[in-house]
Amino acid sequence: MKQNNLIGWHMIWWITMFGTAIIFLWFIYNFTNIIMYKKRRTSLYGKVVIITGASSGLGEALAHVFYSCGCKLILISRRNQELLRVKDTLLNTHHTVSTHIPVVFPLDLTEINTLTSEVAKVSKIYGRIDILINNAAVLPYMIKQKFGHIVCTSSVQGKIAIPFRSAYTASKHALQAWCDSARAELSTKNIKITVISAGYIYTALSLNALTGTGDKYGIMDKTTKNGYSAKYVADKILESILRGDKEVTIATFTQKIAISLRVLLPSIYFWLIKPHAKTL
Repeated sequence: MKQNNLIGWHMIWWITMFGTAIIFLWFIYNFTNIIMYKKRRTSLYGKVVIITGASSGLGEALAHVFYSCGCKLILISRRNQELLRVKDTLLNTHHTVSTHIPVVFPLDLTEINTLTSEVAKVSKIYGRIDILINNAAVLPYMIKQKFGHIVCTSSVQGKIAIPFRSAYTASKHALQAWCDSARAELSTKNIKITVISAGYIYTALSLNALTGTGDKYGIMDKTTKNGYSAKYVADKILESILRGDKEVTIATFTQKIAISLRVLLPSIYFWLIKPHAKTL
């Protein structure tokens, strides 16, 4: 009996020591990450960052995140007045930050005929482009300068498809494929590509979306309303850039399980997703 008790106490001692070691290593890991994050964050000071769609939503949130790091921002969108509003908000909100005045550049990215010449003007503002949020038209200038970092904002639906989102998911799957291919092609040119696959984000996306007839949808979807805040996603994007991640998935546990099932057990995934169509 005494021998059994002794073995039991030995087991408890070893389990306690193992648990303590794990907690200690976890603490060291997180402490190191905090130190490295602050160090990497300071490395962004003076970097030239182009943000498309900067007049609202995630683009506006990204403007705040990068501006607070002391970056030289070039804000692009079709809506000039909204860009000016974002610029004023940045200056008033981060007035204690030693940084540079944001540059507002109204541009409609759907105007293909003038896009190349307009992007040429953008590239001359600071003479270089360090980080690009979501517009491949600038790629030739990055190749010429032999460095850069492109961040493509994709979606969880670029990894899995859901019913009645065929056009949207097709575009995001195409973006994922383009990034995978371009990453390999540009690896020898010191150009990095990060793909952000985010779940639902609480923005005006569904309000501004168009129906099949071309009319404005104008309804805030429940899934969008319950989504991540733009600030949260913007912070995650900043962290991914500082780490040099190739891909980042910002999603719920259920969504991550679905992504894994699609890859590992596709038959089960399709069986589970089929009834979902009836609820939409």
